[in-house]
Formats: sequence, structure tokens, C-alpha cells
Amino acid sequence: MIYSVTGKLTYTGADFAVINCGGVGYSCKTSLNTLSKISGKAEDITLFTHLVVRENDIELYGFATIEELNCFKLVITVSGVGAKAGISILSALSVQSFARAVAENNPKPITFAKGIGLKTAQRIILELKDKLKTEDYSDFSDLETTNGGQDFEEAVCALCVLGYSRNEAVKSLSKADMSLSVEELIKCGLKNLSKF
Repeated sequence: MIYSVTGKLTYTGADFAVINCGGVGYSCKTSLNTLSKISGKAEDITLFTHLVVRENDIELYGFATIEELNCFKLVITVSGVGAKAGISILSALSVQSFARAVAENNPKPITFAKGIGLKTAQRIILELKDKLKTEDYSDFSDLETTNGGQDFEEAVCALCVLGYSRNEAVKSLSKADMSLSVEELIKCGLKNLSKF
């Protein structure tokens, strides 16, 4: 089992990063959250990995933090939810935001992930709620908060789905009027992102 890879970041794509380790380039499928954390770094980086073996394919998945890797491994235990869906969820939501959605029995933020419908989001919550309570996910319980509440979080998720990093999305909404609707917040965020 490959626990992690450490080396220079040599290439990134829409959903993967290539890490050069001792002259070998390891392609790791990853989330937008991880890509936003590692992009542009000149020093060696470490991705914590999970190997998925299928009948005709082998894929290495890598994440910037152990917490995100653990979240990914937890999500893909849900029946009917594969690695592609796991990456989609972690591209749209931070680990803390995902944990909050599960803890609050709120499927809506999860549906912002590409390819995840309401029924799938509800099944994810149903199957993971007890696991989040019983397993040791200390960082999951340290739920990140914002002054904007749920509408702010949904707007951030929507901007992430459109391809922006979470940091960019939060920054674009940091000075927005929090009394605005989700749709208005998204428009405000897009307007501000065009200025960056």
C-alpha cells in the first residue's frame, strides 16, 4: 500500500496532480480543494494516498491532508458512491462543510457536487451519520464557521462547482451583504472574482 508520495509538483490537471518522486512521476487523482492548496508550490509537497483497484484500472488518489483522505475513504464506503463521486464532493465542499451537512442532516450542500443528486446526498447522510459519531474524526467536529451562515456556505459551494478554489470563493464573498439570497451572493461572488 502506498501511504503517501512526497516530491516536486510537476503538473496539474482539472482533477489530478503529478508528483515527481525520485524521477518517477506519480499521477494522483485529487480534489479542487487539494489542488488549490498545492498549486504553485516550489518546495516538496506530500499527498496522502489511497489506491483504488478495479478490474481494468488502477488509480491513485492523493490529498493534501489526512483529514481529506479519511473523508474520501469514508464517502466511498457508501453504497453506490464511487471514487469519482467522492472527488466531486470534496471539490465542492471542505471536509468541515461536508461534516456539518451530515451532522445537520442537510443534503442540499452535498447536491452542489457535480453528479450528486438529492437521493444520493440523502443516502450519504443516512449511511455516514453514525460513522461520524462513532469514529475518531477529530477535525470533523471542529466545524468551520462563517458569519454568513448557510446561505453563505451554499454560495461558496456553488462557486467551487464552477471551478473556483474554496479560498477564492470565500474571498470573493467576504465583503458581501449577508442578508442577500444564495442566488444574489453567487452573482456578487462572480462579479468580485472577475476583478481578481
